Amino acid sequence: MSIDKKNLTERAAAVKYSGIGAPRVVAKGEGEVALNIEAVAREHEVPLVDDAILASMLVNVPLGDEIPENLYYAVAEVLAHIYRLNESIDKYL
Repeated sequence: MSIDKKNLTERAAAVKYSGIGAPRVVAKGEGEVALNIEAVAREHEVPLVDDAILASMLVNVPLGDEIPENLYYAVAEVLAHIYRLNESIDKYL
């Protein structure tokens, strides 16, 4: 199945992982709400990952719920990327 990225509406989702259970969706939205989520993340220096397809899937998860099993791998890849970025930054502080 192929997805045309040009037809995806601006979407954003934020996940939080406490180390217990699966990551949870803590913010999500489309259009102006998505832009606000991204702006708040930038303001607080939260790393952003640009993945329109993953965002499109995460906005369908109820707010506060754990991500579904079929998204574990994709979200784990994002979290691993962010952890690697943080480790690289910590080396220079």
